[in-house]
Amino acid sequence: MSASFETWRDRFERLRAHKAFELTVITIIVVSALLIGAKTYEEEVSPFQEWLLLLDTAVTVFFLVEILIRMAAEKRLRDFFKRGWNVFDFLIVTASLIPLDDSEMVLLARLLRIFRVLRLVSMIPELRMLIAALFKSIPRMGYVALLMFIIFYIYGAIGSFLFASVDEKLWGNISLAMLTLFQVATFESWATAVLYPTMEHYPYAWIYFLTFIFLNAFIFLNMMIGIVLDVMQKESIQVQLESGEGEAAELHGLRNDVRALSDQLARMEAMLGRRGE
Repeated sequence: MSASFETWRDRFERLRAHKAFELTVITIIVVSALLIGAKTYEEEVSPFQEWLLLLDTAVTVFFLVEILIRMAAEKRLRDFFKRGWNVFDFLIVTASLIPLDDSEMVLLARLLRIFRVLRLVSMIPELRMLIAALFKSIPRMGYVALLMFIIFYIYGAIGSFLFASVDEKLWGNISLAMLTLFQVATFESWATAVLYPTMEHYPYAWIYFLTFIFLNAFIFLNMMIGIVLDVMQKESIQVQLESGEGEAAELHGLRNDVRALSDQLARMEAMLGRRGE
């Protein structure tokens, strides 16, 4: 029984690692996303409602079988839940088991099925790296965001004091002024809606807006991008070291070889020194 179990586990492990299996799972995830999108056209797809329900059931069964295969491929079941992405997939698949034919749960079931699209992230290593880099960047980006809020608050207070007489809807108080500055920071019709009307009353108001844009668009935004790029580079190096492929892995291997040679030379020198004595 034990030998038979090991044989099946090895088969499941080979199946899980096979590229065709991964491509099939990705294809089914895309099909699932298309089914979700098709259901938003209720009038157009009403004649095919039964077929869509059948396809949704087939997709749910496929995901269930796929997650069971991945769980069976582990030597110990708890090893499957040690990886966060496996837990994420398990929760998404489990939530998809809520039937669509129950009127009380149909809205919840549809909402939970939307999140099946996120399984593309867990299946594609590059997307996993991007998400990991994003989450690791958040703490460092938080300090930049705090500094941006301080600048927004200072400029918002100045704008509400200086330009309240120009347009109460834009500069009536500090909250409205900060919202206006957010529009300026996004460059969404800011010149015609904000800059030019203000310059009609205050010709030198362009100094206020240009300094604000310079700080936010050219400094803080680039700082955000720099943080994300730095974390992504570190994540890429970590992935290369774990996979043993890429320039980072080669450099790491060379360092280990040089370190091993240095240790060997040190031992040889020590042996020669003892013989000389």
